[in-house]
Amino acid sequence: MSQAHTPHASTSPDIAWSDPERAARFSTWLTQVAPQHALHPQTLRLASADASFRRYFRIDSSQGSCIIMDAPPQLENCQPFVKVAQLMTKAGLRAPEVLAWDEPLGFMLLTDLGNKTMMQVIDKDNPGANLPLYLQAVDALITWQLSSSPDVLPPYDEALLRRELELFPEWYLGRHKGLTVAGEMRLTLDKAFAQIIATNLAQPSVFVHRDFMPRNLMAPVPSERPPEGARALGVLDFQDAVYGPITYDIASLMRDAFLSWDEAFCLDVTVRYWQKARQAGLPVGDDFGEFYRGVEWMGLQRHLKVAGIFARLTLRDGKPHYLADTPRFATYIRNTCARYRELKPLLRLVEQAEGYVEPEVFGFGRQS
Repeated sequence: MSQAHTPHASTSPDIAWSDPERAARFSTWLTQVAPQHALHPQTLRLASADASFRRYFRIDSSQGSCIIMDAPPQLENCQPFVKVAQLMTKAGLRAPEVLAWDEPLGFMLLTDLGNKTMMQVIDKDNPGANLPLYLQAVDALITWQLSSSPDVLPPYDEALLRRELELFPEWYLGRHKGLTVAGEMRLTLDKAFAQIIATNLAQPSVFVHRDFMPRNLMAPVPSERPPEGARALGVLDFQDAVYGPITYDIASLMRDAFLSWDEAFCLDVTVRYWQKARQAGLPVGDDFGEFYRGVEWMGLQRHLKVAGIFARLTLRDGKPHYLADTPRFATYIRNTCARYRELKPLLRLVEQAEGYVEPEVFGFGRQS
């Protein structure tokens, strides 16, 4: 590859390449796809990075802007992303369209859904002002769930639920808090995990986005005459979608990893989702109280998992900013456990791990 092409891959000073060979391959790929899609390589700039090994660039074209995904194939499998993007588009959702994909290299050109996420346009100080946005999210979620079919996406089964829950004792309690997870602590976790898994597997199954929250939803295009479909929220970061509990995505939306609302607002949106879902024929049951219990237990599983993931991102992957949000998860976990008698042992364990009470019950110690 000639040196004349190299600047295309590093036009913007905020785009760094740790591997010069990958930078050169990217430059060659971009040079090849640019004419077909009327791209302007000199406009390449960093758009975002996420908790995985993927990162995203934005680039201008003669028809607007596009997104480029950089996903090293030895670290990221893009096939699920492509499959779920097609499922979402078929369902009528506003999802990125794959314009070009070099699967062996891990470079992908996508349509651009805009530069403002739902999180960026939310009024954090006034929950009620955000109700229209959340109802749009509810509509998108119901559209996604109504398109569900078994045997299309991987099952959110007992094995996967258990693997996710084990991230909490391994990474959060063990490696982050420095606790020895054994004896009474291990027995308490095992009993709680068995109850959580059984409760969640009892829910009807639908397509599950698995990270359905404002950071992964794109705000509608604020134009008087936006392109067709652009008035709807866009959906991103869906490559881990599965077929599992119907309670998962609404729990994810209202018990956000990066944003907390008071209980009244969470209840308001959740009951509106339940009403709309019932009217649409989704299997949410006729008793909202029972459904809300299911949402809370599903949220508990998610929060235990994410606390472990955020600790792993800090300790293994060198991304310490995620751990700053772990107090939010401790609060979610404590609030849910406090409401259910069978979860009180888990509540005591978490409160002791967080230093709220003295560790008298379990007799666990710090790792040496």
